[in-house]
Amino acid sequence: MPVPAAAKVQSVPIALIDVINPRARNRKVFREMLDSIAAIGLKRPITVAVRQGPQGLRYDLICGQGRLEAFRELGQVEIPAVVVDAETEDCLVMSLVENVARRQHQAIDLLHDIDGMRRRGHSDPEIARKTGLSLEYVRGVLRLLTGGETRLLRAVEAGQMPVSVAVEIAEAEDANVQRVLHEAYEKKLLRGHNLMSAKRLIEVRRSQGPRVKANERRRLRPLSVDSLLRTYRQDVDKKRMIVRDATNTRGMLLFVVEALRALRADEGFVNLLRAEGLYTMPAKLAERVGPAPGEA
Repeated sequence: MPVPAAAKVQSVPIALIDVINPRARNRKVFREMLDSIAAIGLKRPITVAVRQGPQGLRYDLICGQGRLEAFRELGQVEIPAVVVDAETEDCLVMSLVENVARRQHQAIDLLHDIDGMRRRGHSDPEIARKTGLSLEYVRGVLRLLTGGETRLLRAVEAGQMPVSVAVEIAEAEDANVQRVLHEAYEKKLLRGHNLMSAKRLIEVRRSQGPRVKANERRRLRPLSVDSLLRTYRQDVDKKRMIVRDATNTRGMLLFVVEALRALRADEGFVNLLRAEGLYTMPAKLAERVGPAPGEA
């Protein structure tokens, strides 16, 4: 995410940061991130927006939920953050754009970051140490880029194949490619539609070569403003449905609570319950209804 000119990096207390657009996290990926931060530190600060809360300054998280959670789990009390000025609605939009961009480009960005480090003069061992990746993995990624494996790179960019599987396919002999696919399936790295796409890619790669031809490039459909806006609107619609359902549920709960309060005030109804041996109600409901008249 580009950082606004007015933004600045500073240490922010983790306890003052609110995650306004939380998302589920793959535990394996999170554990790898946690181990990397513990070993070599934070490579990139999170981004937050400052706001004035009832008790003083608070910060809304724009991007970096995983890094924030990793710092919290490591027992840190502060985290480096890019602090920007933005309204809550703008923060939600920026967070959504960041999430969409991450889903589309995280893997390919890793590839090009490694290539960029190589071009800036870093050796393979230095790249491995700075990125927390294995030396074999780094060299495999560089072979993908320097070997012109554009078909495999496209699959990685589209999220159809992990980088590790693409590297193994590029290095395998034709007779062993099916074994690579089988192992990826067993490890749950390729399943369903992605597995079928990988099989088709391998057939095309075998017959037409590793590079994408010019007429094939014209058929690529990169992420457009319209598709991003459509994704944003769909996300907003989902959140509106959640808010509507929550409002309806709250209304029904209030009705039930008020009805039970009225019934508990009816001595005849209470005597009927006692005669039937019904002396209690669920604890959470009892907390909302409160004590019966005369019990307070």
